[in-house]
Amino acid sequence: MLTQAPKGTQDLLPQASYRWQRIEKSMRDICALAGYREIRTPIFEHTELFQRGVGDTTDVVQKEMYTFNDKGNRSVTLKPEGTAGAVRAFIESHLYADTLPCKLYYAACPCFRYEKPQAGRLRQFHQNGIEVFGAKDASVDAEIIALALKVLDANGIDGLRLTINSIGCPTCRKAYLEKLRAYLAPKLPTLCKTCQERFERNPMRILDCKEDADKLTDAPAMLDNLCEDCAGHFEKLQGYLKAMGIEYAIDARIVRGLDYYTKTVFEIITDSPDGTPLTVCGGGRYDGLVEELGGPATPGIGWGMGIERMIMVQDMRGTAPEAPALLDAFVVTLGDEARLEGMKLVNELREKGVKADLDHAARSMKAQFKYAGKIGVKKVIVIAGDELEKGVVKLRDMDESSEAEVARESIVDMLS
Repeated sequence: MLTQAPKGTQDLLPQASYRWQRIEKSMRDICALAGYREIRTPIFEHTELFQRGVGDTTDVVQKEMYTFNDKGNRSVTLKPEGTAGAVRAFIESHLYADTLPCKLYYAACPCFRYEKPQAGRLRQFHQNGIEVFGAKDASVDAEIIALALKVLDANGIDGLRLTINSIGCPTCRKAYLEKLRAYLAPKLPTLCKTCQERFERNPMRILDCKEDADKLTDAPAMLDNLCEDCAGHFEKLQGYLKAMGIEYAIDARIVRGLDYYTKTVFEIITDSPDGTPLTVCGGGRYDGLVEELGGPATPGIGWGMGIERMIMVQDMRGTAPEAPALLDAFVVTLGDEARLEGMKLVNELREKGVKADLDHAARSMKAQFKYAGKIGVKKVIVIAGDELEKGVVKLRDMDESSEAEVARESIVDMLS
C-alpha cells in the first residue's frame, strides 16, 4: 500500500506534465485576452458551503463528498467543484464592492468526488473554470461559451457540439414544477429509486436520469414555461451566439447536476471513436447563489472543464502535442578542469535562455554521449584538455553526426 496511489487518483509523471502545462497555458492566455484574472481557493472548505451552495439534493452532496471533522471538530469537505469556493471568496473579500463585472478563472483546480473511477473520471480530478459576477446580460453567457470553445480547440479537441437550454428562474420555475409533478406522479412507481427520492425536492433532476429517460419523452419542458424575462434572456443568448458564428442546438433536457443553476445552462459535447457522446465542458448561470451564501444579490455564471477528460479525448483523437525537447545542449567534459569550465558554460547558457545541462553522475566520456543520445539532445558541446588549451569547444550536431570547433567565447551567442 505504501507504494500504490489511492484508488481513483493518479500521479502526474514528468514525461506527461508538459501536456498539462500546455492546457493550463492555453487557458491562461485565452482568458487574459478577455480580461479574466486568476483565482485560487483553498482545497477544503466548511461543509455547509457545499450543502447550501451545491445543494443538498444533489448526488455530489448526498453521495460523493469527502467530508470529515478536523481536530477542532469542525466539519470540512474537500471541494467537489470550483464555483462555491469562488463565490465564498467573492463575498468574503468584498469583491462585489470593486468594479463589476468581476471576471475570474482557475486552471488545474484540484477537486474531489467519491465515485466509481472510470476513464476520464477520477476521485481526485482537476478543472479549468470560469466564474463571472455582476454581469446580467446574455452577452456574457455567449462570451464564456466562446472562451470554452477556444480552449478546447487550442488543445486539439474538435468535433464539438454546443447544446443550450434555459431552466428559468424561481419565478417561472415554481409554476412549472407543479406541472412537472402532476405529470410525474402517475409514473412514479415505475421510476428508479433515485427519481422517486427527487420527486418532492428537485423533480427537474428526474429529467436528467439516464435510466428513466425513455419513459419521460413527453414530459413538459421548462422552455415552454419561461417567464418573459427568462424567455427574453434566452432569445438574446441565441442572437449573440449567431452573431459570433457559433453553432448550437437547443436541448430541453439539459438541467445540469447542481442545484444553483438558473436561466442559461449549456454543455459542450464531442464523440468518442465508438460514437459515445462525451461532455467536455458544462456550465450555466447561478444568479441567486451569491445571495444564497450571504452576499448581496449579484448575478453569476461560469463553467467547468475537466483536464483529465481533455487529455483522454486528445489520446482518442491522436492530437496530443509533441513533447518539447528536454535540453537544447549537453556539455560533455573530460577531467576536473574541463568540468569546472563545463559548469561555467552551462550556467552562461541557462542565463541566455538555452536549456543546458552536463553530467552529474561521474560517467565516462562515452557514457555521457550515450546519455545525451537517450534524452534526445541535438547539440553536444565537448570540453577536454586540448580544447581548454586552445580556448575552444567542439560542437557536435547529433542529427547530422558532424562536429566543428567553435571559439569558447562565441559558443553561448551561437546557441542562444
